[in-house]
Amino acid sequence: MSSSAEKIPIDGDVSNVEHAVPSKSGSSDGPLHRSPDDFGFTEAEKKAIIGRVDRRLVLTVGAMYCISLMDRTNLGAANIAGMGVDLKLIGNRYSIISLVFFVTYVVFQPPSTVIIRKIGPRLHLAIITILWGACMIGMGFVKTWEQMAACRVLLGVLEAGFFPSAVYLLSTWYTRYEVGKRNAVFYLIGSVASAFAGILAYGIMQMKGLANMNGWRWIFVIEGILTVLLGIAGYWLLVDFPDSKRVSFKFLGPTEKEWICARVNQDRGDVKVQKFSIAKYLRAGMDWKIWAYAMIFFNTTTVTYALAYFMPIILHDNMGFSIGASQCLIAPPYAFAGIIIFGAGWVGDKYRIRGPVIIFNCILCIIGLPIVGFADSNAVRYFGVFLVTGGANANVSTALSYQANNIRGQWKRAFCSASFVMFGGIGGIAGSLVFRNEDNPHYRPGLYACLATTILTCILVGLLTINFRINNKKADRGEKELECDSDDTYEPGFRYTY
Repeated sequence: MSSSAEKIPIDGDVSNVEHAVPSKSGSSDGPLHRSPDDFGFTEAEKKAIIGRVDRRLVLTVGAMYCISLMDRTNLGAANIAGMGVDLKLIGNRYSIISLVFFVTYVVFQPPSTVIIRKIGPRLHLAIITILWGACMIGMGFVKTWEQMAACRVLLGVLEAGFFPSAVYLLSTWYTRYEVGKRNAVFYLIGSVASAFAGILAYGIMQMKGLANMNGWRWIFVIEGILTVLLGIAGYWLLVDFPDSKRVSFKFLGPTEKEWICARVNQDRGDVKVQKFSIAKYLRAGMDWKIWAYAMIFFNTTTVTYALAYFMPIILHDNMGFSIGASQCLIAPPYAFAGIIIFGAGWVGDKYRIRGPVIIFNCILCIIGLPIVGFADSNAVRYFGVFLVTGGANANVSTALSYQANNIRGQWKRAFCSASFVMFGGIGGIAGSLVFRNEDNPHYRPGLYACLATTILTCILVGLLTINFRINNKKADRGEKELECDSDDTYEPGFRYTY
C-alpha cells in the first residue's frame, strides 16, 4: 500500500474522520464523502480486500441460507418418504402444514431489518439459526399433523428474520454493480441445497428403522442437527455492517473498512445511518416502486416455492417416476438453474442492467410451464421443468439486485428489504396452494397460476422501466434529485438502473 494510506486515521471509528470532499450542502461531517482513491490502495490490494469480504460474507450467509431453504422445503421429500401416511395427511392437510409456515414468516419479517441494526448480524443471525435448527429436530418427533403444523408455525417465526437481514447486510457492503454477482452466488448456494436436498433426503431416509423411527423423521432430525452446528459456526464467521463500531474486524484493517465505506458512499451516497425514526422508516411505503419490487418478488417466489414443495410429487404422480427417482431427479433442474442464476448476475453487473435480465428469465418460465402441463412425453415435460426452475430461481437473485440498485437511504433500504421479502413469504403461501390434490395428476390450474404471475412480472418491469427513464432524464436536466428525502444530503448523480 502506498504511503498516502498511512495518513488516514486508523482508529476504526469512521465517525471521526473528516471528509475529503464536501457534501452537497457544503459541510464535511465524517469520512462518508472521502474519495476511495484517497486511500492509496493499488488495484491488486483493492481486489484482495473485496475478495476477503466475499469469502467471509457471501459464502457464510450463502451457507446459512442454503440450510434455511433446505429446512423449509423438505416437506415434499418427507411426505413421499412416509410422513403423509404416518401423520394421516388426507385432504388439504399437507397444504395446510406447508402454508402455515408462511403466515408467521410474513408477520415477523418487517422488524428484522431494524433489529439487525440494533444488535448486529452475528448475534441476530446466529441465534435464530440455532433456534430453528432445534425446532427442526423437534419436527422429527411429532405424533400428529396438528403438532407438525404447530412446529411449522414456530419455524416461520424463527426463520422470518434471516432472509431480509441477509439481503440488507449484503447490500451495505457492495456497490450497485457488484451486488448482482454476490446476490447470485448467495442464492446459488441455496439452489445447490435444493438440487441435492432430494438426494440427501433419499440417503437419510435409508436410516428407517434406526431407533424405531421412520425415515422421514430422520430427515428432520439430521438436517436440524446440521442447522444448529452451522448456526454456531455462523456466529464466528459472520461480519457486522461496514460502518459499525460494534465489532473489531479481524479480517479487515480499520483503513480497509473505511475504504469500503467510502466506495459504497461514492456509489450511492447512503453509508451514513441516520437516527431511527418510525415515521421516516414507514415513509418509504409511500413510494409505489417499493410495492412494485415486492410484487415482482411475490410473483417469483410463488413459482419457486410451488416447485420446491410439489416437484417431487409432480414427478411421482404426474410423470410416474418411483419415489427414489422423484427425489433424485430434482437435482438436475436445480443444477441447470445454478448456471442461469450466475449468468444472470454476471450479465446484469457487466452491462449494468436488471430489467431485461428479469424479462429473459420470465420467458424461460413462459416457455417451460406449458411444456410441463401439456407435452405428451415425460422426457419433454421434464425438459420443461428445467426451463421453469432455471428462469424462476434466477429471478430471485436478479430481483434482489433490481430493488437494491434503485433504493437509496439506509432506512428506506431496510424497509424495502423487509417488504420485499415479506411479499416473497406471501408468495410462499400462494405457492403452497396452487397445486391441489384434486388437480392430480396434471395440476394444470397451478401451472396457469404460475404462468399468470410470470406475465405480471413482465408488465411490472415494463412500467418501472418507463418510470426510470422519465425520472433519469429529469435528473439529467437538473430538474430533480433521485431517491433523496428533503432532509438528506446525498451526493448528486444517482440514477435508476433499468
